[in-house]
Amino acid sequence: MSFHISPMMLSGKEVLPLVEGGKGVAISTGESAGAWAAAGSIGTFSAVNADQLDESGNIVRTVYHGRSRKERFEELVTQAIAGGVRQARVAHEIAAGRGRLHMNVLWEMGGAERVLNGVLEQASHLIDGVTCGAGMPFRLAPLAAKHRVYYYPIISSARAFRALWLRSYRKAPEWLGGVVYEDPWLAGGHNGLSNSEDPKKPESPYQRVALLRKTMNEFGLQETPIVMAGGVWCLREWTDWLDNPEIGLIVFQLGTRPLMTQESPISDAWKARLLQLKEGDIQLNRFSPTGFYSSAVYNSFLHELYARSDREIAFVDHPAGDHVEAFTFGVRDKIVFVTHQDAKRAEEWINDGFSKALPTPDSTLIFASEEKAQEIRQDQLNCMGCLSQCKFSNWAANDRGTTGRKADPRSFCIQKTLQDIAHDGILDRNLMFAGHTAYRFADDPLYTNGFVPSVKQLVDTLCRGD
Repeated sequence: MSFHISPMMLSGKEVLPLVEGGKGVAISTGESAGAWAAAGSIGTFSAVNADQLDESGNIVRTVYHGRSRKERFEELVTQAIAGGVRQARVAHEIAAGRGRLHMNVLWEMGGAERVLNGVLEQASHLIDGVTCGAGMPFRLAPLAAKHRVYYYPIISSARAFRALWLRSYRKAPEWLGGVVYEDPWLAGGHNGLSNSEDPKKPESPYQRVALLRKTMNEFGLQETPIVMAGGVWCLREWTDWLDNPEIGLIVFQLGTRPLMTQESPISDAWKARLLQLKEGDIQLNRFSPTGFYSSAVYNSFLHELYARSDREIAFVDHPAGDHVEAFTFGVRDKIVFVTHQDAKRAEEWINDGFSKALPTPDSTLIFASEEKAQEIRQDQLNCMGCLSQCKFSNWAANDRGTTGRKADPRSFCIQKTLQDIAHDGILDRNLMFAGHTAYRFADDPLYTNGFVPSVKQLVDTLCRGD
């Protein structure tokens, strides 16, 4: 059966309705984005701590010299702007005037507005649009309008877009290039599940996008496209979305399939691992220091986090109810009270080598090995403020430099692990984000015998519906 998709006006130019999903911390680069644009679609480079390159094109890793978190935060912002500008130039050179180039940022990253402004001040002539999610980016519209680039908020519900429109976006509608619906049960990376939504009970993306279109139509946005993100593998599976008045103008964004291209910067070992995934290997979890759910490949890194949280008991400062067993922990030998059953469990964990009891912000203790406890502590001390607020280190980008809560040892330093895996770190010991369809690499004929297509070959395959 023949399949056909038609070009569409996006960010001021007629291009294929295909978007490379932006993947932060050096995974969506100028090289990959430029290749997507050169193929006649939309390439997206990430400005989330993008790599700076030397004159020979080699990656220059950031070395932090600041003694305080705020000093290191300033270094991080400076590096992020320089890296973003460099990646924009690389993408622009490869695209050679074809397609469109977008920049992706996370609103909850540390210094998001400063980075966005800094990159656009130097490179807005190279960038056609900005995609932005991970939070509620109310100030995205005036910032994009200031630099005369299109903006694409990433949302996961019609309710979220309604709030953004009424509070901010209605004041700059001419620069709203599209609305990205990122399905919270299907997309890779961080997911926008609300407290009212069950992570174990996925809802139909069709119904949610149809409601988003209805909401947009109320605001006169019938000609503004929706970008479907999350769960998109081959377009033949989405034919009922095409030319459908309930959906309206629709564009498709792919984040997972672009990982397996020649221009993708991930390691050969990472690509090989993707080919081995099975359904169920990608899990939705809530360990991220952002507080968001996230989707990642289950490996030793995630296993340790699950196990760490399984070794958790509640305590009180004074005897109360069943909490009558005294328990001593920490360098100051603090005395707290736990239940008799939890005291026995703690003793067993300590005997098994998990001898360090670490307090959480929720009046609980988790138990870790001496080595892991030292690693957690050192990672917290090394914090460079990569998030606007961080559960793991208690950093916040405010005048006090803190969330006001205790650091949470049940989480992890996300900057450390994402930098490591992006730069050839050991896969099994790092967070490996992936969409929930990543298991399909194993059976897709495009990747037979480990074949890795170019971006152009992937785009051609998508245009055939495959």
